[in-house]
Amino acid sequence: MELHARYEGDDDPEKCTARKLARHDRLELHRTDRATPYGVVLNPHAERALSPADAPETEASGDTTDGDTADDRAGDDRLVALDCSWESAGEARFSLPGDHRALPYLVAANPVNFGRPMRLTTVEALAAGLWILGDRDHAEELLSTFTWGETFAELNEEPLSRYADCADSGEVVAVQQEYLDRGE
Repeated sequence: MELHARYEGDDDPEKCTARKLARHDRLELHRTDRATPYGVVLNPHAERALSPADAPETEASGDTTDGDTADDRAGDDRLVALDCSWESAGEARFSLPGDHRALPYLVAANPVNFGRPMRLTTVEALAAGLWILGDRDHAEELLSTFTWGETFAELNEEPLSRYADCADSGEVVAVQQEYLDRGE
């Protein structure tokens, strides 16, 4: 799966995981919405959760469980993230072309937001997306670029594996609710 990031450049360049991934040729950075390719866009404001039904194999098999045609799903072999500061990650920033999906409940392992739910870096978000879409090996390879990457995998192994076993967005949301209920 191709990885892309719409790069805003509004966070600390020394801590920017998207820039580091680009330096290691693991993703392509885009500086404008127009230059960013169509794909599955990781968007915390999306109405639907990312699920295995969004994987490229769904398109190849002709299974369009969410009502999309194969033509509508072109570009699903690309995973796209918005790389920006959490302070500026408002809904208006997510005007990228593609099928927008929210990641379910996960805990950050990055040094800035360690232990905080849903405060993921770009690499954590992309790795989680890959894992849920059935490409755990690619996710772990991506995380290996960072000293704390394995910690993210360890902290979230159970939920990520459970999300990856779901059939669709509704099932992912139901599993997520179990984790949210535990926290109350």
